[in-house]
Amino acid sequence: MHSLIWTIILSILPISELRGGIPYAILNGINPITAFLFAVLANILVIPIIFFFLDNIHGFLLNNRAYKKAFNFYITRKVDKVKRKYETLGLFVLFLFVAIPLPGTGAYTGVLLSWFFKLDRKKSFATIAFGVITAGIVITFLTLTGRGLFGLIF
Repeated sequence: MHSLIWTIILSILPISELRGGIPYAILNGINPITAFLFAVLANILVIPIIFFFLDNIHGFLLNNRAYKKAFNFYITRKVDKVKRKYETLGLFVLFLFVAIPLPGTGAYTGVLLSWFFKLDRKKSFATIAFGVITAGIVITFLTLTGRGLFGLIF
């Protein structure tokens, strides 16, 4: 039970998300399907919370210089990367940005980009959730493959 709680916590943290939650769970003996389901659901549940934060709390925090500086630095980097591609490919870029499990991508960044570009919420939620599910499949596969290869070597 302790490992499952840590899986959920790692899956909702913006630094680790699924990239931390699923490998942690599997390497701590949780069934891969259970690990996938709990991590993905926890990560999807973050989506409306982030939208709520950006809509209701973010504006208040912009009065804090440190927050404003950090947010502007982060958003400028992410928007510049995506803006040109997004203008031609739309929600598919948002999906890819969430689905490809690389550092700096995931549900948090997907919501932030959706919010910044003022995309339709329902379509964005579905796109980001589908991206989270896809990333979960990729990470589960890579974790199981890596674990299997590691077992063969040692």
